[in-house]
This record gives sequence, structure tokens and C-alpha cells, in this order.
Amino acid sequence: MTGRFCRLEPLDVQRHAADLWVANSLDREGRMRTYLPWGPFGGFDEYLAYMQTVASKEDPLIHAIIDTDAGKAVGVASYLRINAAAGTIEVGGLAYSPSLQRRPAATEAMYLMMRRAFDELGYRRYEWKCNALNAPSRAAAARLGFQFEGIFRQADVVKGRNRDTAWFAIIDRDWPMLRAAFERWLDPSNFDATGRQRVSLSSLTRELRESGNSQGFAE
Repeated sequence: MTGRFCRLEPLDVQRHAADLWVANSLDREGRMRTYLPWGPFGGFDEYLAYMQTVASKEDPLIHAIIDTDAGKAVGVASYLRINAAAGTIEVGGLAYSPSLQRRPAATEAMYLMMRRAFDELGYRRYEWKCNALNAPSRAAAARLGFQFEGIFRQADVVKGRNRDTAWFAIIDRDWPMLRAAFERWLDPSNFDATGRQRVSLSSLTRELRESGNSQGFAE
């Protein structure tokens, strides 16, 4: 999946693991691992061994996010809980290094994964789930146009701690207007000479999300 700022490709441990380790190591305080079910790792060899156990799986289907300018992997994102018969799929397992966080590529990666799910693969429902305490993830879901559907209490235990899970989703009838919002935001004209956005994505998706609370998104 190729965009202007990034591309996504299936995780290849030999090609991506070293770059991911270097990029993740920029997170000195370990903030990106707070809610992840894996890690921390004692060193690269431990990280490499873990990546080798998950890279070949079809669910989760892990993708490396490659920064176009640098040509290096700077994060991962996965399709998971794939139910083709029901037309449902989840995006998750996001591990965005500091080199990717709050960059246009971070948003573009999510757009590319949505576009493949809806336009190429014909899925009906696209889910986002996170720890209910994970305020940044919940804010990101809202910004990306997901609708909040509720809290599943005591849904899991992760690293010995209870996890209440917040559920969000986009359905196929939401997608046409959301796709237009993403494409407007990603258009080169939306960025000034320094790369700063002129119109925020949250402003483009907020109205759609709020109108969807009563009637759903519509074409």
C-alpha cells in the first residue's frame, strides 16, 4: 500500500526488524509501550526472536510502515480478528516510533489500510479497540472518524492488569465521506511550505462523526 508519505508492506523480519529496533529506541521513556501487550525487550536479540514468532501469522497480519523519504521502517500496524464471512476486520497492534508519531505518514498509513479494507477487499465493518484508559488512542480513533460504540468492562487481563476495552468502528456506509475527508487532508495543497497542515483532519471528521450519532454517515 503506497502513499505520498509512506508505504506499508507485510512485515519481513530480515528487512525491517533492525530499522524498527533503532526507531523504537528513540522512545527513551517507553511511552509507546504503555498499553502494548508485548515488550519491553531486553535487547535486539530478544526483540528479533519475538518478531520472528509473529511475522508469519495471517491473523494478526502485521505490516511495516516505511517512511518514504528515509526508506526505513518506522512503525507497525496490523489487520486482526479478520472475519471475511461477516465482512469485519480490525486495525490494531499499532507501534508508532517517535519518527512516525504526529507525522502525516502516521495518518496516511491508517487511510491506506482503511482504503484497502473497504475499496479493495469489500469489508463492511472496520474496528478499532483500545484500553479504555488509553486516552491518546481514543482521541486518535475519534480524529480518524471512528464512532465510539461503548466500553466492554473487564474484557481482558494484559500484563497482569485488568483491561476495560473501548470499542470504535467505521462501517461501509461511513466510508465514502470519510475517504473524501482523508483525501482532502492528504492533498498537497493542505500543507504549507513548512509542512504544516492548513485544515485539520479532526475538523473534517468531527461533523461527520457527530451527524452519525443520530443518522449514520451517508453519501
